[in-house]
Amino acid sequence: QVQLVESGGGLVQAGGSLRLSCAASGRTFSTYAMGWFRQAPGKEREFVAAISWSGGSTYYADSVKGRFTISRDNAKNMVYLQMNGLKPEDTAVYYCAVRLAPPSTRGREYDYWGQGTQVTVSS
Repeated sequence: QVQLVESGGGLVQAGGSLRLSCAASGRTFSTYAMGWFRQAPGKEREFVAAISWSGGSTYYADSVKGRFTISRDNAKNMVYLQMNGLKPEDTAVYYCAVRLAPPSTRGREYDYWGQGTQVTVSS
């Protein structure tokens, strides 16, 4: 079992920044891939970013490439999503997830999920 707790969401103006954090516990953190997904009201969940167990490989959705950065600290069992240049269309609940395999952009391939943190970007 893996427990995930996201934090760092909030209300920010367009062009601003937020850093989301995800604390993991329950298994050896450094052995699995992590991902961030988001879901806006009335929309399907979508992939945002993913990172390999070592942090050596990262993947991004085209919509956030160049603005968001995923990183991890295996010593602290943490994964982060630095979000810069936020846009109103980034408004969503953001979820971190664990995949007991290499990173994937498909949410259905992830094994554990956090409860999510709300990000709201005002125009």
